[in-house]
Amino acid sequence: MSSVHYIRRGRVAELRLDNPAKMNAFTVQMLDHLAEHLEAIEHETSVGAVILTAEGDRAFCTGADITAWGGLSPTEFARFWVRDGHRIFDRLARLSKPTVAVLNGHAFGGGLELAAACDVRVMAPKAALALPEAGVGIVPGWSGTQRLMRLLPEPMVKEMALFGHRIKADRALACGFAVAVADDPRAEAEALIERALTLSPRAVEIAKSMIHAAQNEDRAAMVEALGSAAIAASEDRREGVEAFQQKRKPEFSGR
Repeated sequence: MSSVHYIRRGRVAELRLDNPAKMNAFTVQMLDHLAEHLEAIEHETSVGAVILTAEGDRAFCTGADITAWGGLSPTEFARFWVRDGHRIFDRLARLSKPTVAVLNGHAFGGGLELAAACDVRVMAPKAALALPEAGVGIVPGWSGTQRLMRLLPEPMVKEMALFGHRIKADRALACGFAVAVADDPRAEAEALIERALTLSPRAVEIAKSMIHAAQNEDRAAMVEALGSAAIAASEDRREGVEAFQQKRKPEFSGR
């Protein structure tokens, strides 16, 4: 049965795609599991970083299982399958923890969009990227024409989406989509994670928010979250809460 497993190892949370019989293609159940795990991770302050992996060595993820969406009506396909998947991938992109995707094999369609939602990616030499949706009469629906455009050159995205070409690991590395290509991408990713865990968790979280705001990744929420964090440390905030609780007029100091 397909699944996304959540495994804790100290301060590291691992999310592992498990549908190797279908090259880890996404099912409805897997989307539901991913959504649940992301919410849990966000609220677990003891988690310092997230690593995204997949079972087997043939593919990281080849997108969405056609049997999961092939029978949906046009309205169901757009309203539920596409929008729900987009919302869940956005949740991954906006996690406050640093995330590393281990592309042990091919990342096609939704699998490429999933990898793009992580902060950095490490690839195996044999891994390739692709957007094969046009081959089955659809278009990328989980940010392949949006977020991916901020991470890859426009001609490269078009090469995949319009011409059906695959991008090899060395080209992904050369353009910065992958931070490393390694025979053991899991070990390389874990080394990155270990380095991240030596840094200030709060500084890493805020730096990620600032970088995302610069890239218009949920900018409005980021601006308000950062502003709220600043005001929460103020004397005025403490005085306002105390005055409300004591049913008196607050005396703000501006500090």
